[in-house]
Amino acid sequence: MSEVAGDRLVDGYELVVFDLDGVIYLIDRPIPGAVEAVGRLHAEGRSVAYATNNASRRSSEVADLLTGMGVPASPDEVLTSAAAAAELLRDRFPTGAPVLVVGAEALRAEVRAVGLTPVTRADESPVAVVQGYGPQVGWVDLAEAAVAVRGGATWIATNTDRTLPSGRGPLPGNGSLVAALRHALDRAPDLVVGKPEPALFATAARRAGQGRTLVVGDRLDTDIEGARRAGLDSLLVLTGVSDVPELLAAPPRRRPTYVAKDLAGLFDPAAVVEVAGKPSAEGWSATVTGDGLQLHGAGRPLDALVVLCAAAWSVESKPAVRPGTPEARRALEAFGVPA
Repeated sequence: MSEVAGDRLVDGYELVVFDLDGVIYLIDRPIPGAVEAVGRLHAEGRSVAYATNNASRRSSEVADLLTGMGVPASPDEVLTSAAAAAELLRDRFPTGAPVLVVGAEALRAEVRAVGLTPVTRADESPVAVVQGYGPQVGWVDLAEAAVAVRGGATWIATNTDRTLPSGRGPLPGNGSLVAALRHALDRAPDLVVGKPEPALFATAARRAGQGRTLVVGDRLDTDIEGARRAGLDSLLVLTGVSDVPELLAAPPRRRPTYVAKDLAGLFDPAAVVEVAGKPSAEGWSATVTGDGLQLHGAGRPLDALVVLCAAAWSVESKPAVRPGTPEARRALEAFGVPA
């Protein structure tokens, strides 16, 4: 069997670190089953943490949001890219130094909390520009940042997520705003703080001491790559941004250890599969043909995913996938894979 053998997946880890958007909630609404899953972890006395690239809320605000959804959380369990960026600035510049903030009020508050002075204009001589997501960020903000960076200010981005999840599908994220400024300046930020940089996960893992840490995320390009760069196991849940076609095309640095439809995979061995280094699964086989991959057999769709990943990751191209049996067609349809 290709599902996790024996005990539940969660039993092998001391700490579970969750991404938020696309894993626990979608914008401000909990994803079905997420509240119950985290509540179950708390009831069992297990350690949890939350690591988010979203710089539009402070740790205390995120904790309040979670608690309001029925997930009791404390600010010290929440690691945000805004707080991490502010701490980095604090370590690099003297107390009171002006920092041009491009982003939400939460990012300004974090900068202020570490003893630096948030400013909004390049003529205030900022020593740095810190850029995070904010729904009100516009051309004027980017223009002031461009002038400041050209004038010698250090440019730090809280994260480079191209999109953020919403009920209407992916919307432009901070990475899209950073890309606009990058295009105007013809250069990259001096430093990116959030995932896939390993700092947030490494900080969380230190709390587990010698115990193992599992990262749970919905994005291959941030959560999963960040976990791998931090040397941690990861679980991809299919409740947010990344889907199965993206998984099959993932380069090695973005391949998860496990995949599950949702957070039920933490507790139910039949609801999660290990895809890393698993070339076979009960009832299914996949062959590489001249024009792509062909899936044969019958059984659980999750088991089909195991062999599809192994076959797709064995070739350099991004092969098309075709069904070899009616059951294979249904499995591919369930994954949203064009057949």
